[in-house]
Amino acid sequence: MGDRFSSSIVTAVIAAAAASAAISVSVTQTSAQAPAASGAALKTPWGEPDLQGIWTDEFDTPLQRPAKYATQEFFTEAQRAELDNARSAVLGRFATEREINGAYNAATFFTTKRTGARTSKIADPPNGRIPSLTPEAQKTAAAERDFRVALLQSTDTCKKNLPGCAGGKYEPTTSPRRAEAPPRYNTGRLNRDDGPEDSSLAVRCLTLGLPEFGGATGSFRRIVQTPGGISMFYDVGQGQGWQRNIVMDGSPHLPASIRQWFGDSRGRWEGDTLVIDVTNFSPKTDYQGSRENLHLVERWTRTGPRTLAYEVTIEDPTVWTRPWTVKQEFGRQSDQENRLYPEPRCHEGNYGLPGLLKGRRVEDVAFAEGRGYDPASRDNTGALIDAEVPQDPLQ
Repeated sequence: MGDRFSSSIVTAVIAAAAASAAISVSVTQTSAQAPAASGAALKTPWGEPDLQGIWTDEFDTPLQRPAKYATQEFFTEAQRAELDNARSAVLGRFATEREINGAYNAATFFTTKRTGARTSKIADPPNGRIPSLTPEAQKTAAAERDFRVALLQSTDTCKKNLPGCAGGKYEPTTSPRRAEAPPRYNTGRLNRDDGPEDSSLAVRCLTLGLPEFGGATGSFRRIVQTPGGISMFYDVGQGQGWQRNIVMDGSPHLPASIRQWFGDSRGRWEGDTLVIDVTNFSPKTDYQGSRENLHLVERWTRTGPRTLAYEVTIEDPTVWTRPWTVKQEFGRQSDQENRLYPEPRCHEGNYGLPGLLKGRRVEDVAFAEGRGYDPASRDNTGALIDAEVPQDPLQ
């Protein structure tokens, strides 16, 4: 369950200290593929560029560029070394009792890798930041935040004026909005568990889908090609794996009335680059506030025996004031060492979510009978833990 205690990458940093104080380049699920003997291996037997294999981002790069780097697109080697040293120091520190208690995700799933060459995954705009929201999107985001903060009003998060309650205020009584429906379909974690939809998509064993850039838990994509067909299998998060088939026959997108969790992917070759146009997303998915109007143009290019360049332009005129572009480079993992590669399954969430809901009902009954605390006074979003964990210097 992706955010059982905390959604913060830095919670991962704390638990990792128990195992090692060094940042590792290796990944837990795969290991590096030896270079191919020659460029001839970069074509399939039927003559298309060969993108096949298991690929992952082997370095840590923030999505958005920290402000202090301004328009600097790449780190110097000295800057990377300095960041690796600083991040190793965070990994090696002693954790507080609260941090250790909140480090379930880190000990089980999270990984920390060396600092990448880019100062941000975002390559355009030049400042490496997500563009400004449109006025309409700002109103939507404010309404959602107001609702989430209202559900926290009687918790220590608001009492201590922590960032998780920014814009809200502390009231010892339960919020009058606690029984309200969210402003729109909920994809994050609310400070209540009245039903499955109050949990995040990850806790519900659903995935955020596209665009997919990895993160604290790492991610892998296996690309399989056949003549006239391409499939991509994603291993992300804590078992929230999924796949998509790229339609390569030149046919148009599905009608606008048909919406899919991972969108509708239509591909074509432009020289050695696979270009995929993705539309028709479901309003129940969410990427940075964008839902059914999200439009992606992806470019996948094999750049070497074990390197694959990925570029995606993201747009939604109802959310952002301009399109923006992300770039990543993936390394190929060993086919031999991954010859047995089981399909990801989110077993824990399938069993854990009913347990979480039952636990909340037990708390409700106890409080109604004059026993225990008011469930509304307890923050189950992770904001308390996040506030006490030192930030990753790369972020």
